[in-house]
Formats: sequence, structure tokens, C-alpha cells
Amino acid sequence: MNRSYDVLIIGAGLAGVYTALAIDPKYTVCLIAKESVSHSNSMLAQGGIAAELSDDPIRLDSHFHDTLKAGSNLNNPEAVHFLVKNAQDAIASLVSLGIQFDKDEHQRYLLTQEGGHSYRRILHSGGDASGYHATKGLTQQINLHPNIELLEETIALDLLLDASKRVIGASVLIRDADYEPIMAKVTILATGGIGSVYGATTNDLSATGDGIGMAFRAGANIEDMEFVQFHPTALYDESQTERRRFLISEALRGEGAYLINIEKQRFMSKYHPRLEMAPRDIVSQAIYREMYDTWTDHVYLDTRHLDPSYLETRFPTIFNHLQSKHIHMGKDLIPVAPCEHFICGGVAVDLNGETSVKNLYAVGETAHTGVHGANRLASNSLLECVVFGQAAANRINQTLEHIPIPHPVVLAELPNYHYNYKPLRKKIGDYMDEYAGIVRTKEGLSLTRTMLEGLRDSLYKAPNLTRYYYEALNLVETAWLITDHALTREDSVGCHFRIN
Repeated sequence: MNRSYDVLIIGAGLAGVYTALAIDPKYTVCLIAKESVSHSNSMLAQGGIAAELSDDPIRLDSHFHDTLKAGSNLNNPEAVHFLVKNAQDAIASLVSLGIQFDKDEHQRYLLTQEGGHSYRRILHSGGDASGYHATKGLTQQINLHPNIELLEETIALDLLLDASKRVIGASVLIRDADYEPIMAKVTILATGGIGSVYGATTNDLSATGDGIGMAFRAGANIEDMEFVQFHPTALYDESQTERRRFLISEALRGEGAYLINIEKQRFMSKYHPRLEMAPRDIVSQAIYREMYDTWTDHVYLDTRHLDPSYLETRFPTIFNHLQSKHIHMGKDLIPVAPCEHFICGGVAVDLNGETSVKNLYAVGETAHTGVHGANRLASNSLLECVVFGQAAANRINQTLEHIPIPHPVVLAELPNYHYNYKPLRKKIGDYMDEYAGIVRTKEGLSLTRTMLEGLRDSLYKAPNLTRYYYEALNLVETAWLITDHALTREDSVGCHFRIN
């Protein structure tokens, strides 16, 4: 079967769904989700969306400079300015699509503060379920757009290129059975994060770096992969065997929670004047140091001085999850430890979301817009999805009619084996946790890169028409890019901390 559309969007998180809705309805769109649309990192986002709703130039300038400072000034200032300038329009667009943000009794938006922000500028929905409400709300809009076809349980395997190296769609595997090409004038990568590259992550485990792997194989520029952000406060549970860790939003620290070490001592004053509200890279590295110095594998979030009833109302998702673990917010200490959370690098794009490969775009966490620099400022990611998703849609709407319809292709046959890639995935995660985590060394990174090159060569020699093969291939290539870029950058900056 040959499917043909104007636009193919690979990934159905917030960035993919929003971009699909922003495409002119006169164009046909195919939106594919590797699992169901309920499985994405966007659904897991707790904190909210950062946006200055004031026209006060001082406040707007503050969001700009907070973002640059958090990113160690390795950000693209033009991209950061574009993000901040378009934040109000992004919020208005989400509201027009039915997304409701939390308000007080006077119908004013409730705003919170997170690490690295100088002011309260974080809007949230459902207390601590902002990503869930935003993504679910937009997904429900798809049914109102007959030009959008949603294909769930569909994994993109590789981008299709014509003789001129222009992207003309992708090969896909639908429900582990139907191997087909999907032809499109324009293809957008919106596959989300890289969490499963590591042994422990806050990401949905379907985040296997697919967009980065596909783009790399297609010859796209990939930038700043060494900057992997570790969230400071993932729930620590010694008995947990699942690789995905439950996130404890830093908005909790924004509302007054403290960090204390195993000796019950606050420690952030040793590391940064903003204490618990320092940028994430600073807090994660401080926690790592405290764990090292106290011979333990976690620290604590202390909410005992806060009102439990307020915490239950403000953070219902976290409150209920902790209660299921017999931890009571406002009464008990919450054990936490840093965990892989977000890739600041990715597929290099311009302000319109265009990559270095013709007719290929990238949005969301897959893309490297230049906004985040060496470390992402909290709650800028959902804003980035919307602002740059809109920019990509605008560009596509303006240019699509001038792009020729690609000719159908016949896919090369591939063998199908029942191979088990779980040991390979575990090996990647173990090495990345050990040698490409918060603290890195030249020796550890070199060892990991060599190991990954061996795995990659083995996978290239034995192609296999299964989802698990392509996920393993994408994991290997994404992990290789992280270690290779981390070896190239010898200085410590932002999320990237080298001790030699």
C-alpha cells in the first residue's frame, strides 16, 4: 500500500500534535504515534509552561536573560528572543484550543517559580499535570480536523531520500506487521527525548532517540548532544526495578521545599546563592557531590514545614503517588536522586524548524533550536514545542504548494528475526549511567564510545524488520553521539561536567 500526504509528522507528543493542528486544513497530514497518543514525555510533564504574560520590558528581558544564564550563554540569543517574544501568543493559542490553566478565585492565572527563574512565570494545569492536560486537550482536537489522519502503534524506521538527498517520507512498521512507505512533501520529526539511552530516566520508556537516529542516518546536522540534563529530584525507591523514575517537580521547591542530605542538613548554600532555586545543572551536581561525600545514593526533599492540605491541592499527582508509597507530603521526608531527564541538543534547526536536509523539519525535544544552550531553563520545553511548532507550520503553509509530490517507492525487503535486544539495551544503559552521567571522564567516555561502535557495527551487519531492532539501532547511535560530543568538549559547562 502506498500512502501519500502533504505532511508526515513522526511523533504525537505536544510538539507533534500542536504542529499538526497548525498546518493549514487544506493540506493532508499523517500523524504517527509509536504507541498510543497517551504515551509521550509531554504527558508526563508536571511543572508547567514558562511565559511572561506581562508587557513589562523588564520582565520580558528577565525571561530572556534567565534562559541565557541557565544555558551558560551557549544558547542562540536569536532563538531565545524568538521564544520569549512569542510566549504570549503561544499561551493564547493553547487557550483557544481549549487548554485551561489554573486560576485563582479572581480568574487570574496562578503562577509558580522554578529553578533559574527570577520571577513567578510558570503557568500550570491540574496542579502538577500540565503536560497531561495540554497534550490530551490538543489530541482531542484531532477529531475535529478531517485533514489529519492519526496512525497509532506505528514506528518510523528510516527516512526516505530521493536522488537529490531530499526527504520524501519515511518507511514505517504498522502494528509490528505492515511494512510500508509513507510518502510526503514534507516530513517533521517530533519523536521526543532519549531517556531509554540511560539505565534510569524520568522519560516514557518509548523515548529511544528515534528522530535523532533517523536524522543522523539521513545526513542531518546533529548538535550539542553532550548536554544531557539530569533532573535533580526523581523519587528514589530502593526496591524499584522499573527503569522509569517518578519525577518530583521542582515547582515543589518553588513553593518552599528544601533539599537536605542524609545527615538532615541543608546544603545548597554551599553551591549557589539561589539555594534550591538554582538552575538544574547546579542542583543535580550539588546533590551528586552530597551523595558522594555522605556515602549514600540519595538525598531528601523536606516539606515538613509546609501545609499538607495545600500540598495535596497544589500537587495532587505527586501527593497521591507518594501516598501510594506510604510517604506523606508535609509529614515525611521524600527520598530523591538525580536522573536523566532532557536532551538539550538534537537535530539542528533554524527558527522555522528546518533542518540541514531538504524537506525535513524537527520540533520539540528532538530538535536543537539553540534555545537551551548547555542546560535547559525549567518549563521552557513545553513553550518551545508550541512556539517552534507554530513557526514550522507557518513556514510549511507558505511553501508547501511549491514542493513537488514525491514519486512512490518500493521498499527493499528485510529479514525478520525474533532476536532479543534487551541485553544490548541494558548494556547501553549501564555504560551510559556509569560513564556519561552527571560526572564524566575521558577514559570512561572513550571506553563507552568504543563499546557503542562495536554494537553499531553488529547491528548494521544484521538488519531486522522489527521495532526492537530499530529502537536498538537508534539507541546505539544516539548514545554514540552523546559520548562523541562529550569527548570533543573537554571543558565543563552546564550539564556537561568533565573531571578530566
